[in-house]
Amino acid sequence: MNEKKVFTDSGIEIKRVYYPHPETENKIQETPGEFPYTRGIQGDMYRGKLWTMRQYAGFSTAEESNKRYHYLLSQGVMGLSVAFDLPTQIGYDSDHELSEGEVGKVGVAIDSLEDMELLFKDIKLEEVSTSMTINATGFILLALYVALAKKQGADLKKITGTIQNDILKEYAARGTYIYPPKPSMRIITDIFEWCSKELPKWNTISISGYHIREAGSTAVQEIAFTLSNGKAYVQAALAKGLDINVFGKRLSFFFNAHNNLFEEVAKFRAARRMWAGMMKELGATDEKAMMLRFHTQTGGATLTAQQPLNNISRVTIQTLAAVLGGTQSLHTNGYDEALSLPTEEAARIALRTQQIVAFESGAPDTVDPLAGSYFIESLTNEVEQKAHELVSKIDAMGGSVSAIEAGFMQDEIAHSAYDYQRAIESGEKIIVGVNKFAVDKELPIPGFKIDDYIRVIQSEKLKLLRAKRNADNVTGSLRDITAAAKDGRNLMPVVIEAVENHCTLGEISDALRAVFGEYK
Repeated sequence: MNEKKVFTDSGIEIKRVYYPHPETENKIQETPGEFPYTRGIQGDMYRGKLWTMRQYAGFSTAEESNKRYHYLLSQGVMGLSVAFDLPTQIGYDSDHELSEGEVGKVGVAIDSLEDMELLFKDIKLEEVSTSMTINATGFILLALYVALAKKQGADLKKITGTIQNDILKEYAARGTYIYPPKPSMRIITDIFEWCSKELPKWNTISISGYHIREAGSTAVQEIAFTLSNGKAYVQAALAKGLDINVFGKRLSFFFNAHNNLFEEVAKFRAARRMWAGMMKELGATDEKAMMLRFHTQTGGATLTAQQPLNNISRVTIQTLAAVLGGTQSLHTNGYDEALSLPTEEAARIALRTQQIVAFESGAPDTVDPLAGSYFIESLTNEVEQKAHELVSKIDAMGGSVSAIEAGFMQDEIAHSAYDYQRAIESGEKIIVGVNKFAVDKELPIPGFKIDDYIRVIQSEKLKLLRAKRNADNVTGSLRDITAAAKDGRNLMPVVIEAVENHCTLGEISDALRAVFGEYK
């Protein structure tokens, strides 16, 4: 490999990778790009290719979000990450009575294929990697994306991206589920099966520890519960007769980066090693199917409304943790997100934070730079050991689905969240600007608010859509979805046809609610 040489500012050459004892290289030492991947899944890590710099954005209408995407792409973003509003996440159209007060608030409102076309106006889907943070309705958003790609004349074999599609953590930590666990797992394995044939480069699930951590878990709980959920998805796919060496390559993970730099780096290293071992035990023989690939987002729950500019420093530490821990993709939060959706300025600073770490810090110049540190290696082993103990407890209960149904994960997270909050309130844990180093007067920070009028705009669009579409095609499509849900056929082809016939997200969700019921 004839690679470009890298030097420090003092002219010292930096090697691609370092070992504690160079003479034993590849004998005893763990090597990057090789099982069990503690040191990273690529042999050259960021010297070959930097992580994908994403900015998570979505608000108001599809038109407004599209403007932000064009701005972010012009500023050097490499991949788009779409945030959806709550009605979209839980399968209600914008004009549904339960959508009132929530349309376009925490993400973009998507009701139909027309909205999807506006969301990606003048963006070629073959040329961007798109991550969609969507779970219960993930299959519908994927169908909309596929329908749009087909309209653009794109080659589906070249389309890249990810849907979060991780329903188990919704029951455990977040709450945007629709259907009970068993039919939800069936939808997920339908996506695995369909994508393995039709959308081979698409990451069919992003198994998420992020929201588990946001709900108050520790770093150890975050990886233990996330990897246990991952195991449950793999077992469900195996039970359906899918090939672990095929779908295993399209699994990805989504982790949180918190402020404790060294524990976070140890967490990422331990998670890779654990997952490689789990996949081997489950029968994977292809190395790529054993690799834990992950996206990271800096910790939303760590951002403070007090002295919000301090959050820039927090996000910088978290960015370093993700990079030193070997992430494949990263979103950095805006400093103002404890107050509102990020303003354009805050989103730009967040992206610049990644670019400064990438091009000025030297952190990407060698693979796994903290390896061999007595502290990091010891911490990696201890995080792994404690996480394995929790995984064993979950296995003894019959796996993640049973542990969630019994309330085990929810209780563990609640206890950790309580302990953390109590430590802050007692002053044992210091949060700068909150329980120490406070100021009497805060500088005003401009917020970014969404108008309730968005619901009127979306409702009007829906009224026009329903008036001009072919009503017989809509009825036929919804009947096909109901039939496929009952007879066990793969749902993806009928849902894609339904969105092409301009069925709305709410109508498709309701057709399945009638068959599967709702989880209470």
